[in-house]
Order: sequence, then C-alpha cells, then structure tokens
Amino acid sequence: MENTQSSRNFRWYNIALIAFTAVWGLNNVVNNFANQGMVVVVSWILIMLLYFIPYTLMVGQLGSTFQDADGGVSSWMKNLSSSRLAYFAAWTYWVVHVPYLAQKPQTILIGFSWLFQNNGNFVNQVPSYIVQGLSLIIFLVFLWMSSRGVTTLNRIGSIAGIGMFTMSILFIILGVSAPFIAHAPIATQNMNHVATYMPKFNFNYFTTISMLVFAVGGAEKISPYVNKTKNPSKEFPLGMILLAIMVAVSAILGSFAMGMIFDAQHVPTDLMANGSYTAFQILGQYFHMGNLLMWIYAIANILASAAALAISIDAPLRIFLNDADAKFIPKALSKKNKRGIAVNGYILTGILVSIIIIVPAIGIGGMNDLYNWLLNLNSIVMPMRYLWVFLAYMLLSKHIKEYQSDYMFIKNSKLGFSVGLWCFIFTAFACILGVVPKADLAANPSSWWFQLSMNIITPFVLIALGFILPMIAQRKKATD
Repeated sequence: MENTQSSRNFRWYNIALIAFTAVWGLNNVVNNFANQGMVVVVSWILIMLLYFIPYTLMVGQLGSTFQDADGGVSSWMKNLSSSRLAYFAAWTYWVVHVPYLAQKPQTILIGFSWLFQNNGNFVNQVPSYIVQGLSLIIFLVFLWMSSRGVTTLNRIGSIAGIGMFTMSILFIILGVSAPFIAHAPIATQNMNHVATYMPKFNFNYFTTISMLVFAVGGAEKISPYVNKTKNPSKEFPLGMILLAIMVAVSAILGSFAMGMIFDAQHVPTDLMANGSYTAFQILGQYFHMGNLLMWIYAIANILASAAALAISIDAPLRIFLNDADAKFIPKALSKKNKRGIAVNGYILTGILVSIIIIVPAIGIGGMNDLYNWLLNLNSIVMPMRYLWVFLAYMLLSKHIKEYQSDYMFIKNSKLGFSVGLWCFIFTAFACILGVVPKADLAANPSSWWFQLSMNIITPFVLIALGFILPMIAQRKKATD
C-alpha cells in the first residue's frame, strides 16, 4: 500500500502538461483555420465544451477502472464485452495509422523543401506522381529501418517534439503580439466584429468538423497516468479541465494569430501544407529575424515527422499483435524474427501504405490537392478508434455497480450511458460527413469525384480486412 501511495506523485498540473504535449500541436490550428477561417474560434469553444471535456473525463474513469490493463481500449473492451470486440478495437487502433503513415513522407519532403528553397513551390509546382514516388521510397526506407530495430530516431524525436511544442507556443506569442510590438498589418478585416466569428451551421460547415475531432482526439494516451495521480478522484478531473482550458486558449489565440497573418476571407489554397512555414517566415520578417524561425521550425518538423513515422510503423502493430486474441489473428501474421519483429505484419503494413501512397496519384493531379486530401482522409479514419472509447464507456456505465474506481466521472448509469452515446454519435457523424471532399467540384469534377470515392472506399476496405483475418485464422486452424 505504501509503494502504491508513493507512486502516486503526479499532481493535476503534471497531468495537464503531459496531456497537452500528447494531444496538441500547431498544425491543429493551421488545418482548422484553413477549413473554417475565423469562425473556427467559436467552433473551438463548442468542441471543447460539448466533446473534448467529456471525452477526457471518460478516459480518466476507464483508465482508473482498468488500471492494470496494458492494451488501452482493446483491454477495456476485453473486460467489458468479448475477446472478439477487443480484437476489432485493437485492429481499428492499428489500421487507422495506415493513412497517417502514408502522409508523413509528404510532410518530410515539404519540410526539406522549405529548409533548402525557403518557399512552398514544391507543393504548388511538383507533379503528384513524383511526390508520391519519393514518398514511397522514404516510407520503404523507414519500414526497413524499423524492421532492423533502429531506435535512434525515437530519441531524436523526443527532442524534436519538445522543439515543436516550443515553436507552437512561440508562434502564438509572436503572432498575437506582432501588430502591437512590430506594428505588423492585420490581414483579416473586421476582427473586432462578433459576426466575423459566427459559423453558418450549414452542410459545408458540418463537413469540416471531422478535422476538429481529429485535432482534439487521442486522449486515451493519458489513461496510464490516472492511477499515478495523487488523489485521482479530485486531481485528475482538475487536470483535464486545465488541459481543456490550455487547448482552448492555444486554439483560440492561435486562430487569432493566423487571422492576423492570413486573410481569413481569402485563405490560401496551400495553407494546410505550407501555412505553418509561411507564418514563421512572415513573423521572422516582422521581428527582423529573416528565415531563422522558419528554418528552426522546418528542422524540428522534419525530425518529429521522421520519428513519428518510425514509431507509428512499429508501435501500433506491436500493440495489435500482442494484445488481441491469437484465435482471431493468423499465426503467420504474428511470426517474429530474431529481433522480435513481426515480419509479415510489416509486409502487410508495407502493402497497405504503398497502395494509399500510389493509387491517389492516379486521380489527383496536384501535390497540394493530394496533401489536403490525405490529411482529410486521416480526419475521417483516425477518429474511428475513438468510437471504441465511447462504446467502452457506455458498457462501463451499464455495469457501473460492478466496476468502482478511485475516479468516477459520472456515477449515474443512465446519464453516463447517454453522454457516451452522444460522443459516439457525434464522432460517427463527423466521420461520415467528413467524406465530402473540400476541393472545388466546379474547378475539377473528376478529381472531386475520385477523392469522394477514395474517402468512402478506404475506410470500408480497412474495416473489411479486419473481418477477413479471423476467417483466415479459423480456416488455418481447422486445416492444422
């Protein structure tokens, strides 16, 4: 008991800081400003109150209830339902990283372009098939490195991650203060009018909320820290509320900074790909630092993306194969070499990611459209894993008397189930409407329809593969 108490040395502010670095980043601000302009300020407030706060507090209760579960969501499902649902939760956690792995090489290429060319011409001028060919080479190199157990990038990535976090905070400080200190012009008109920030809740607006959900997701990473917190029932929710405030402040001030640098009424089409680099370049000019800020950001982003690519090849696959029930996974997929690497799992990863890298280049001509589409695909696919968090919480609420813990978000069974159901429906709603392409239909109809087809087909294929593997495993077992 004494050891348990001595291990509970995290305070509410420690939890908030750890969670903030895990969940938040500058690209969340840039991407959603590109989608919505200044109305994103109100969107951030709504998403925090209606979605992010209950999401994080649900994760807190699940993590506290199953404090010895190492597999995260899949372990929660195994305890609350069946090994089959636990398998699908583990599969979803792994497979949603496939589009993520397909985009990271693009991010690395864009970073090198800005580092050596000081501009975004790479995005606007290089044909998509060349970019995707280079992206495929980069991915395969990292796949090979990960299969060899190379861990150097992981350590570099930790340093780069701190650098990215620092640059994100610096961007907000410099961006908001630029008009007052450097007397920089404000790009967006009428920023002092309330109407500038009010969304029009129409179909186009709702097609963009998947990016907001994508931005604030990933709170399940925090679950291991619930039972390391001193007095979890009081300090963990306090830490989560502080996290929500920190994210909201960063998102809102970051959006204000973006509005001061870029005209929200005429958002550049390459803002998602080049926006953060252009912003640091402009801030460097305002504060008489040249391209220094942009170079530092480019180096940090390249290293952080490289580390994320290496980690995301191995870690999700390892979690999937180690935690899911073996009777649902073919033995061949779990086979490991002398380095402990699941070789066939790596091959499957390589095949799926290569398809998502190569096929879109056939129907999407420009690099900028390709980058924006793949980012949008991530915002559709990645939140699919959050659905399992909310399903687990609904199941927990139904059996609340059987599962007591140090921290309880909602003690009432029906209310807890309703809140979990709300977050589940909201996430599914965002993912479904997110399939509508953000490209201009009139400008390039064939590309628009191709993107829509890929947005629909990709999630279904990834989910279908999850049903096929147990069938293969059962057939193989029957023939043995």
